[in-house]
Amino acid sequence: MSDALTPTRWITWGRSLFALIVVGMLLALGVANIALRAQLHQVEDGVLWSDRAEGVTAVEVAPGSPAATAGIERGDVILAINGTPVERRDEVETYQRNGTEGTRLAYTLARLGTRQAVAVSLALVPHSSSMYFVLAAVGLVTLLVGGAVRLRRPGDQATLHFFWLCVAFFGAFTFSFNGPLDRLDWVFFWGDAVAMALVPPLLLHFTLEFPERPTLSRPNWTDLLPIAYLPAIGLTVAKVVLVMRGAADGQAFSRSIDAVERAEHVYLVVCAVASLGVLIHAFRQITSETGQRQLRWIAWGTALGVGPFAVLYALPWALGMDPPLALQLTAIPLCVVPLTFASAIVRYRLRDVEVIIKRGLAYTAFLSAAAVLYFALLRTTGYFFANDSDEHNWIVALLATFVIVLLAQPVKDSVQNALDRVFYRDRYDYRRALLGFARDLNSDLDVMRLSQRLVTRIVETLGVDRMALMLADERSGDFESIGAFGFRRGVSPLARDSSFVPRLDAGHTVALDDPIAAALFMAEEVEFWRDAGIDYFVPCIFEGGAIAVLALGRKDTDEPFNSEDLALLTSVAGQVATAIENGRLYRQLHLKAEELGRMREFNENILESLDDGLVVFDGDERIVRWNRALEGFYGLPRTAAIGRELSDVFDRPFVDALRAARRENPYGATLYRVPITRQSASTRDDEQSLKLLVNATAVPLQGQSGTAGQVAGTILLIEDITDHVHLEEQLQISEKMASIGLLAAGVAHEVNTPLTGISSFTQMLLDGADPADPRTVLLEKIEKQTFRAAKIVNGLLNLSRPGAGDNERAPVDLNAVITDVFSLLEHQFSAGRIKVRRELSPDPVVVPGSEHQLQQVFLNLFLNARDAMPRGGWLSVATRIDGDSIVAEVSDTGSGIPSEHLARIYDPFFTTKAIGRGTGLGLSITYGIVREHQGTIRCDSAIGQGTRFTLTLPLEQARARSASN
Repeated sequence: MSDALTPTRWITWGRSLFALIVVGMLLALGVANIALRAQLHQVEDGVLWSDRAEGVTAVEVAPGSPAATAGIERGDVILAINGTPVERRDEVETYQRNGTEGTRLAYTLARLGTRQAVAVSLALVPHSSSMYFVLAAVGLVTLLVGGAVRLRRPGDQATLHFFWLCVAFFGAFTFSFNGPLDRLDWVFFWGDAVAMALVPPLLLHFTLEFPERPTLSRPNWTDLLPIAYLPAIGLTVAKVVLVMRGAADGQAFSRSIDAVERAEHVYLVVCAVASLGVLIHAFRQITSETGQRQLRWIAWGTALGVGPFAVLYALPWALGMDPPLALQLTAIPLCVVPLTFASAIVRYRLRDVEVIIKRGLAYTAFLSAAAVLYFALLRTTGYFFANDSDEHNWIVALLATFVIVLLAQPVKDSVQNALDRVFYRDRYDYRRALLGFARDLNSDLDVMRLSQRLVTRIVETLGVDRMALMLADERSGDFESIGAFGFRRGVSPLARDSSFVPRLDAGHTVALDDPIAAALFMAEEVEFWRDAGIDYFVPCIFEGGAIAVLALGRKDTDEPFNSEDLALLTSVAGQVATAIENGRLYRQLHLKAEELGRMREFNENILESLDDGLVVFDGDERIVRWNRALEGFYGLPRTAAIGRELSDVFDRPFVDALRAARRENPYGATLYRVPITRQSASTRDDEQSLKLLVNATAVPLQGQSGTAGQVAGTILLIEDITDHVHLEEQLQISEKMASIGLLAAGVAHEVNTPLTGISSFTQMLLDGADPADPRTVLLEKIEKQTFRAAKIVNGLLNLSRPGAGDNERAPVDLNAVITDVFSLLEHQFSAGRIKVRRELSPDPVVVPGSEHQLQQVFLNLFLNARDAMPRGGWLSVATRIDGDSIVAEVSDTGSGIPSEHLARIYDPFFTTKAIGRGTGLGLSITYGIVREHQGTIRCDSAIGQGTRFTLTLPLEQARARSASN
């Protein structure tokens, strides 16, 4: 058997070797042609000289050439150059080849029987080099593609046609004579001529043979094929004849060559259109999916590759027009033709025709926009920043275009999305929604419900005729259907020992409609699943293995899935695998979660039943536990406390004291009567109501091992003792006030006697006093203050008899009381450089009480403020109505009261003033009067910043009712 295969193998190798040799030789010639063209610097005088009977005669003179500038005209006969006689045309060409740009030649001419001498400066021969190099690059690509396809499949007849077609393309685009017309230059010339003539019929021939048509419907083109080659032969013969006769008549030669070349382009356009028509006709005849997709590749390649060049450049040029330089770029898409043909022949990504076309259109639109932007920026740069002739303009424009293109990704994405909408139409939104749906699958832990939702969504999105989600059994490993659509009977299970499973476990999609891929599996198994209507198996991979499989048929249009469809399914399958595994884990963890939940609830009940506050924080002092009791008396919700650091929740002094205690006693420490400030969201809470006194105990939280070295955090127990301390303070103040009352009773008896005398004598002096006498005013003030002193003595007696003054209560305007006290102390404030700021309520602030007692209250507060500002300052008084209460604030900018003395300022005989400056009874009496009026007094002070007393008294009931109404 090996002997029988040997000739075939040798033939295959021979074909490959022949193709390799041809490609190598042509590449060498092509590179040589390109190199010579790049180095070409030929000069000329701009005259077409011809050998005639009268001598070397000027047949044509190019306008603007050196000869035209020197005055040479048609019909002039050249006799000598630089004094040397000239008899043949090649002698003139020899002088030109030996010269360089700018070389001056002295021509001796004969014109109408006279001799004339002219000087000609040679100039470079103009070449359309940019167009040549573009076409040469296309030709090299075409030759390499053709050689690669032939080497890959040397036994395929289609690759032979394609190879020679690529050779012809290469010759037409790469070979071009350079001017010297030496032996190598003639090879280039005739290679270009023959190739240009053979490209049209070879293209038509290839489309007639490929792809294979059904035998019955395929017409016999064998007899008609030579007709397609006849124009090529005729054009080649015509060019040979013209070249041979060109020396005799140069002007006719130029016009004839130009006509033949235009005819070649017309021939190319005609054959290209015919080839496109043949492909369209073949598309109706071919019924196989592979053949139709091959035709799509070829049709799109021919239309997109040849179309722009044929319509925009070749056809106008053939009709005698001169296309602009920019249209030369339409030759670049010609390289698409061999690439698409090669893909169709080797069947590479045939299912992705629409995908590649869509992406190609997106990139083409994007690159076209970039090119337009470049030329616009080039013109703008030359207009605004430099001269149009500045050679650096293109650099600036290119850099600006590059920057804008980098920032234009959203534009490209928008173009891509727009093309997706065109290609997928009403299914575009479904495809986008499918990805979002797949990401949301993890929220559904019911595997059965998940499978039905998934199958329905994929069928709607991709238009699949049938589909099943097959889940691997945890015991046997077989894949069984848990959700299906489109199957009349049940879906057979996919056994674990199937030939598909190893590839599925490796994460590869199994496509049974691909003959090459299907050859990897057992033929019987492939046929079984094809008969069941399933063509694709997409694995759902989790931790290196397939835990489920998406089994799908074809689309409703009977088209196979392209690469984008399979990529979409692969992405969805990954999300499905995670969702299925989550569902499995949920079932396994459900019982454990319930048990842990019961234990957690039991522990929660214990901690939440504590009357004291409980805080648990970790080693970084970040709070991890906050019980209900602490939430109640501290005022901070648990959600606002969890996760925050201890110093962000509690006062800094409290945290510092707690840290110090923990350092001194790492196994447990307790702080007694520590002040903290509770949290409150209400703006009506005053500062005093936010103050708390607590006992705090901190103990380390041991880790699971229970050893002292494994400390996981700290447990902090907080006991609120604020009410208990306040009760103790009230008791102490009550006892002190009782002592004051006893003292006041004795003092009042002794003081009333001299006050009575002062009052009597003052009245006697006022009886005969002249009202205009200034002393009369002073006597009236003495009398008034004597009565006031008597009332104060009676007030002291009232301290010893609580409630004795209730029968003297009357509505009192607090603003009037404050004004009277200010008028009394006006002289003292002025002498002490104390400025007064009044912010009294515009509405009457009437309280039920004793006027002279309230005057005593504000007198004591104002005098204390005066004594606190020996060098002067500001005394501020404000009143306002707050609901059913009246709030009066007295603040100064004095020295302030130390924090350690604030708790004792209401104690009898406690004073911080110098000896002889105060008795320590003022604030005690003030406190008693305020409490007797059912009010409260609070003091806030800071060293160096001043002191503020806030009095809260009940509003007079009649006023309160009118205000509420």
